[in-house]
Amino acid sequence: MTKPEPTEDYLAGYAELLTEVSATGRRLNRAELDSRRALGERAGESGHGLRTLVVRHLAATRALWAELPAPAGPAGARGLRATAESVLAVTEQAIDAFAEGYERAQRLAVRQEEAARREFIDDLLYGRSDLGRLAGRAERFGLRLAHAHAVAVATGAEPYDDAHPATRRVESALNGRFSDRRILLTTKGGRLICVAPGDEDDVLRYFTKQAHAATDGGQVAIGRPHEGAGGVVHSYEEALGALDLAVKMDIDAPVLRAADLLVFPVLTRDRQALTDLVRSTLAPLRQARGGPEPLLATLDAYFDTGCVAAEAARRLSLSVRAFTYRLKRIHELTGADPADPMHRYTLQTAVIGARLLDWPKREL
Repeated sequence: MTKPEPTEDYLAGYAELLTEVSATGRRLNRAELDSRRALGERAGESGHGLRTLVVRHLAATRALWAELPAPAGPAGARGLRATAESVLAVTEQAIDAFAEGYERAQRLAVRQEEAARREFIDDLLYGRSDLGRLAGRAERFGLRLAHAHAVAVATGAEPYDDAHPATRRVESALNGRFSDRRILLTTKGGRLICVAPGDEDDVLRYFTKQAHAATDGGQVAIGRPHEGAGGVVHSYEEALGALDLAVKMDIDAPVLRAADLLVFPVLTRDRQALTDLVRSTLAPLRQARGGPEPLLATLDAYFDTGCVAAEAARRLSLSVRAFTYRLKRIHELTGADPADPMHRYTLQTAVIGARLLDWPKREL
């Protein structure tokens, strides 16, 4: 005897039901519908395609149809029509219940997959799992953590999650262009995140372009490539640090690369020394009329324009004369001359430190 195909297991009892209703004209009861739903759920869990299983049900219905008695006169024709209506009604009930169970299993599988993916992403970005186990799980989501990876983080005017239209738009663009690459696109803390192989900078550049557009001009930070599972965490933290730095330093560039901002972590590594530099160099600016902020803005503009007074004055909507007066006042109060190369370096480092330490809003 030939062993039945696996899909036939999910039609258990179906032919018998059709045979009975063709004789009695009744509909399926609750227990029978629950049985069909349970079979559909099992089929969904096993990975069989719903289309194939529906075709199997219809084929079984057609096979029974061929065995219905031929009509004998007008009464026989009416009887056959009633029988046909009963069989079709029960076929509809059975397939609908089967599909309901199948879809329920599919929804559960999707929720479980989403939960597993979210757990993996949390562990990946925060380094909370055993690295060996994490590397094994990463293969399931398209990453090979033995290689170097870089992380890009995009932020915008609103928080983003996996179902947000902006996320779907970026995901579609990346899949359309890099379907053969090992890329992970996700969200965390309301931000879009892309993890890509460290030697494929074209992926992160494309993500940056798409995320900037999808977030209506949001800012994107890119961490440096690092090896291993811990490297993903490191690159992610660098990208987050770059975004935080952009807020503190009022950097409005659309793309921030951690590799270009390494001077700032160097400055903050010895926080006490930086605090002493800001206090000793800039504290005298508190004596100025209007407080230190206007003079700090003067130094910011001066250094940002390459120490070109005319351009810096234009940015601040000042006359060149008024601007040079401010520089002179800074010299008088601090003893440091912005025009002197050595003094200029001290002043510029102190100004950067003031922004990093949120001085003078926050007392040192």
